[in-house]
Amino acid sequence: MVSDVQDRLQALFPVHYRSGNVLLINANCMEVMKHIRDGEFELSCVDPPYGIGFDGEVEAMANNNSVKWTQAVGAGYDRKEWDAAPSSEYFEELRRVSKDQIIWGGNYFDLPQSSGWIFWEKGTAEGFTLSPGELAWTSYQNSVKRVAMLWAGFRKCEQGQRIHPTQKPVKLYEWLLTNYAKPGQRILDTHGGSMSSAIACYNLGYSLTLCELDEDYYKSGVARFEQHKAQGSLFMPDTVRDVYEQTDFLEGATE
Repeated sequence: MVSDVQDRLQALFPVHYRSGNVLLINANCMEVMKHIRDGEFELSCVDPPYGIGFDGEVEAMANNNSVKWTQAVGAGYDRKEWDAAPSSEYFEELRRVSKDQIIWGGNYFDLPQSSGWIFWEKGTAEGFTLSPGELAWTSYQNSVKRVAMLWAGFRKCEQGQRIHPTQKPVKLYEWLLTNYAKPGQRILDTHGGSMSSAIACYNLGYSLTLCELDEDYYKSGVARFEQHKAQGSLFMPDTVRDVYEQTDFLEGATE
């Protein structure tokens, strides 16, 4: 049953938050995965540290060399020395416990060859040198997909204060779930951060088990999740697939 693995992990890790089939754990994901059986999750959707210094963006400067990106967007998170790339053992464990994987920043890691990459075109704020997009490696052997969701400036797809350096839109995770997961599947997120994946799974009714090592980020993320629950979901599961532009880059490739 879906709840079996969550019941087991909840009993093992005392610092956790549970809301229905969403379980958020404040613990090292490597310790958590030791207690997960082979293939117990259908999909892991993760955003581990890239090892390039706050996603390579937080120190980006405006053209006038005076305003840091964090100040420019009014970020509400603390600076931390956490950005160390995962070991090869992490990826081995991830493949062991999940049948399929979506890994943000996959271009920074030594991963198997895949034809099913995802390119998130997020746009850039005028006058800044931020990356115009991010890549996600997937275990799916299908065509490369592009999803366009603005994540800079006044027209970005979601407003509100960011609480994590590599925070991604809830809508992006909703798009991933709608296009790659199937109803009833169990989802694993090893680096929860701002809990965007948790909000997306809550909105669409997916079972999610999430880990976040940092206590401050964990508390901020849980508070964000609770605030979203109190406000209520604005999105329906059957409206996400076609909301954003999607392009298959490889012509003739099969889905």
